[in-house]
Amino acid sequence: MVPLSKYVKKYQVTVNDADFTKKLKLSAAFNYFQEIASLHADNLGIGFNEIGPKYNVTWVLTRMKVEILKYPIWDQEIVVETWPQIPKRFHFERDFYIKDLNNNILVKATSMWVLIDINTRELRSSDIIAINYPEIITERAIESNLGKIRPTGEKELIYKRIIGCSDIDMNEHLNNSKYVDFIMDCFSMDTLRKYHPCSIQVNYVNESLAGDEISLYKYVDNTETGKVYVEGVDEKTNSQKFISEIVIQKL
Repeated sequence: MVPLSKYVKKYQVTVNDADFTKKLKLSAAFNYFQEIASLHADNLGIGFNEIGPKYNVTWVLTRMKVEILKYPIWDQEIVVETWPQIPKRFHFERDFYIKDLNNNILVKATSMWVLIDINTRELRSSDIIAINYPEIITERAIESNLGKIRPTGEKELIYKRIIGCSDIDMNEHLNNSKYVDFIMDCFSMDTLRKYHPCSIQVNYVNESLAGDEISLYKYVDNTETGKVYVEGVDEKTNSQKFISEIVIQKL
């Protein structure tokens, strides 16, 4: 298999990938990004099936930022592209585009990944795995350092959610796209008929496992910036599971 600098795959927005407005669900975009990142890792010889047996580590997404220029719609054919950056000491950065068939950029994303020990769940340094990278594409989809998210505004409990077995992925924790669904459930149908997110950043702080109960809090920014923050907290352990910043705009 020839290692590729950029991995490209065509998708079609299915009924399951669209929301009630017939636009691509944010969680579906996160699923596309997760899948194509996995496919490219396989192509580079550092996929789950390779690094697990060799190094006893697995990939974990820690941060993701997505900017939506134009929402793909139900039944539309789209092209998803991804490419990695030079590894840092303890994390890996990877960028994404979603384009239409005319090569117009619809969605931009950037992400941060780490390696953790399968048994201890401890962070491992990036040089533990050997990577035969082809030429690195230095272009960035989004110029962002994916820094900390600091909520402002009033905090309100929206709902609580118990993590079920169907929410768990092959790493045996809550899948990253599920968090996005939880976040979007903090908005009402009426709100989402009038507004839609034009960007979202999710910082995954602590793993969520089957049986955990997450309290979902929403912070509404009063500065009229259009920013809304959603946080997930495990009240039993007083630990933050994730924090997100969403920028919404009127349709």
